[in-house]
Amino acid sequence: MNDVPTIRQHAAKGDERRAALLAALDHHLLEGDGALDSINIADISRRAGVTRSAFYFYFESKAAAVAALSEEMYDASLAAAAHLAADGTPADNIEAVIRTLFGAWEKHQHLYRAMLDARSTSPAVRQMWESDRASFVAPVASIITSERDAARAPAGADAEALASVLLELNDRMLERLALGGDVPRETLVETVVSIWLRSIYGTDSTGRLHP
Repeated sequence: MNDVPTIRQHAAKGDERRAALLAALDHHLLEGDGALDSINIADISRRAGVTRSAFYFYFESKAAAVAALSEEMYDASLAAAAHLAADGTPADNIEAVIRTLFGAWEKHQHLYRAMLDARSTSPAVRQMWESDRASFVAPVASIITSERDAARAPAGADAEALASVLLELNDRMLERLALGGDVPRETLVETVVSIWLRSIYGTDSTGRLHP
């Protein structure tokens, strides 16, 4: 398993033993608050009721298994991004995106912490992580371009570059929450929403430029 497609292909396979291994991994991560180093493959296999060799049939490492388990997090990110095209005001839509994303993190924070560990040790997982984030750049850039074309947002930095930076910001704030920090969650959410609105619309109040 040396590339992103391979991880994704394995993640798409429906197999009871594979599902049992992922459920066992999720259980151990939840018990250990996402600490990947505290889990060994023998414990995962034992809980899943399969042999250690069966684990390696599906995954080359714990990091690869965590990547497969993270599919639900990616689906949650897709659901969050869908709010950008809703019928609400830009301010409401962007706030819905950020709150949905942070809510998904709250639900899966043990898995998010494990993904941070997996990303730091596995080039394949790191590539998958980057690929997942990059998949959102074009949709966000399209929204920015549409708002500029409709004169609801001012001209500014390249839309794709701006989208990429804003998505990077989301990642960094989620990582900050995962690793702990002095800034409360709600303050981070409000700040990220403000930065998105100001970066796209020039204001963080209504999401519309003042005449």
